Amino acid sequence: MKKLINDPADVVAESLRGVEAAHRDHVRVDHDNRIVYRRDTPRAGKVGLVSGGGSGHEPMHGGFVGVGMLDAACAGEVFTSPVPDQMMAATETVDGGAGVLHIVKNYTGDVMNFDMAAELAGDVEVRSVVTNDDVAVQDSTFTAGRRGVGATVLLEKIVGAAAEEGRTLDDVHALAVRVNESARSMGVALTSCTVPSAGKPTFELADDEIEVGIGIHGEPGRERKPLAPARDVAAMLVEPVLADLPHQRGDSVIAFVNGMGGTPLIEQYLMFNEVTKLLDQAGLTIARSLVGSYMTSLEMAGCSVTLLRCDDELVRLWDAPVNTPGLRWGA
Repeated sequence: MKKLINDPADVVAESLRGVEAAHRDHVRVDHDNRIVYRRDTPRAGKVGLVSGGGSGHEPMHGGFVGVGMLDAACAGEVFTSPVPDQMMAATETVDGGAGVLHIVKNYTGDVMNFDMAAELAGDVEVRSVVTNDDVAVQDSTFTAGRRGVGATVLLEKIVGAAAEEGRTLDDVHALAVRVNESARSMGVALTSCTVPSAGKPTFELADDEIEVGIGIHGEPGRERKPLAPARDVAAMLVEPVLADLPHQRGDSVIAFVNGMGGTPLIEQYLMFNEVTKLLDQAGLTIARSLVGSYMTSLEMAGCSVTLLRCDDELVRLWDAPVNTPGLRWGA
């Protein structure tokens, strides 16, 4: 293992201190509970948005705390869910009297712990949305049903804009459900990641192999195949997404190519070019796009493709100002 760390046991705590030092104008960090807060939370009358999950996927989720996205993000150990006490503390802290929405990726620990936190949140009105956009699997060792992956980034942005407008908890929750139901994703790994505490690659891949349908924790994919040109890899991702996403020719989508942590931007843009060709052939219009490493798996090489079928309202909310460490425009 070759990493820029001091001690594997201190990786998350020391990283959070770096987040606070680098972005102190936007966020504050509760180091005892490992929660990243928007600096001006709670805001009276605004629905609070809380998410979180295991660390190792940065900038997801702590990097999306700020104006136009999350009010708080709970950080677990690497690839390990936060605990209910963290989520409960975040929920109570961000509540401005309008209630709180939990945005939860569909992984067993995250779902169970957010459910417990909602029950423990006392007088705070809490709703939840569970993202489950990964078409690669129905079940895995990490979850029951489809995993929540790239759509979570798009949902946090769009729902964050709606909450910023002062919409009610019912409206924000309904929008979150609509975004989740309109998005599908699929990913591929070219190499494994290495969890610091394990000190060795999570899985083995030969130099001439790829894992298609990989999860963000190194879970097995749909199939292992020989390394192929980017145009063929793009088809392996886009075709199953389109087969599962309800759509018709002429629809618009927000297209998201996400780097898994170890793939340079030049390759991510090359992949987006291939994705664009495939969407053109399918008769879909790219209304908006996002390319970059936003939901990573440590240093895993590879990428995922997420498509969100959108309308004018979703595009308007996507374009709304956002100012977070990981995503920023118009603010």
